[in-house]
Amino acid sequence: MRRHLLPAILALLCVSSTAAALRAGPGADESRPAATVAAEAPVLTPRRVPNLLAQPVGTARLVQTLDTIAATRPDSACLVVTEGPRVLYDRQGERPLVPASGMKLLTATAVLAHLDPEEQLRTSVVAAGAPVDGVVEGDLWMVGGGDPVLGTAPWAAHFVRQPALFTPLEELAERIVGAGVSEVRGRIVGDESRYDKVRYVESWPERYAAENQIGPMSALSVNDGFADWELPAVAFSDPAAGAAGVLTALLRERGVVVTGEAGAGTAPAEAAPVASIDSPPVAELVADMLRESDNGTAELLLKELGLRVGGTGSTAAGRTVVADTLASLGLPTDGLAVVDGSGLDPTNQVTCQLLHDMLEDTVAGGPVDRGLAVAGSSGTLARRFLDTPALGALRAKTGSLRGVASLSGFVESQGGTELTFASIFNGIDRIDDGIPLQDLLGTALVRYPDLPTLAEIGPEGYGPD
Repeated sequence: MRRHLLPAILALLCVSSTAAALRAGPGADESRPAATVAAEAPVLTPRRVPNLLAQPVGTARLVQTLDTIAATRPDSACLVVTEGPRVLYDRQGERPLVPASGMKLLTATAVLAHLDPEEQLRTSVVAAGAPVDGVVEGDLWMVGGGDPVLGTAPWAAHFVRQPALFTPLEELAERIVGAGVSEVRGRIVGDESRYDKVRYVESWPERYAAENQIGPMSALSVNDGFADWELPAVAFSDPAAGAAGVLTALLRERGVVVTGEAGAGTAPAEAAPVASIDSPPVAELVADMLRESDNGTAELLLKELGLRVGGTGSTAAGRTVVADTLASLGLPTDGLAVVDGSGLDPTNQVTCQLLHDMLEDTVAGGPVDRGLAVAGSSGTLARRFLDTPALGALRAKTGSLRGVASLSGFVESQGGTELTFASIFNGIDRIDDGIPLQDLLGTALVRYPDLPTLAEIGPEGYGPD
């Protein structure tokens, strides 16, 4: 059908131009120079090509480019592109595929549906009895509240992009000292009872834990659950005890005497509060999770969803909440399989249509919108699209996994309109092979509508010399 569109438009324009030319005949201003009248005559020339002609050509060019990109994985790719209510492209938009970190968009949507964006997750320090003359008789309990970015300044400083979002554990130590504690005649004990103790999603490939690609999950996680985060990273065998050990060291550095060595356990039900520290607001956690593609934050927020809505702080409860929430929002969930919150699991299944529709429902300036990485500027796209028209014009959530590349977000096109798009490519031989596909896609969308030049669409002799 597309090959017949241009001749039809040209024929229509010819009829209009002929009618206009007749009106410019008898009765025309005979006092004007003949050259001027000829130059302005309303005959069909490339210099008079209106949007009626140019726009379909620009759209056809985009479709042709996207067909070429999608054809690299004809049986394992989906791509949806819209311009407002107008669908520019839909290739297998309803086919479920593995989304990699595109999954974090689902987690973010569900979290914001159930948690107040301004809410903070609290880490508390309690004792069996209030300190007397600066002395805590017995243990001091460190109770985890699910804060995924609780950590020390050296840990935060090791991230490439700064400043890193984190809750400073040093500040908690200062607050304990500020509460008058000078001696603990016992241990610092980590309490992670808010969530279950399943450290890794059961269906994840074993290499994730073996290679420390993600730290062990815990309601009391410090420094992403790592005792040493420099390569080769070393994870805490017991995250709660590890967190208590880090706090013990910080207190001793500040002159507090701690008699015993750190451990793990559950705080007494009627414990007295000593000090606490709150995470950044949920809105900031969600935005940072998306921008930096933080797997640990995604998984702990999933467990928090499980606790708040499903009654159990577990991955299993959380993924049920995500699926149910998306369905309740009227989003297309056919074929959806939620296995984790981060997208690390190779058995997650999501459609491009679902990703697209979630983005369409995004609140402008909200946590999801702010959390999309900007090409050449922030997050996972900080070093991408640097020498392309997409620089600064593309905002998206990236996804990379063995065999998977995904990119979904918004583009400010050179035509002055915003495009919404969602793409997933499966069957990628290497992770690096997915980057060129994303680069081609982003660049093609930004250039829309790639309008033809006069030389390309006009009769011979009408183009520039």
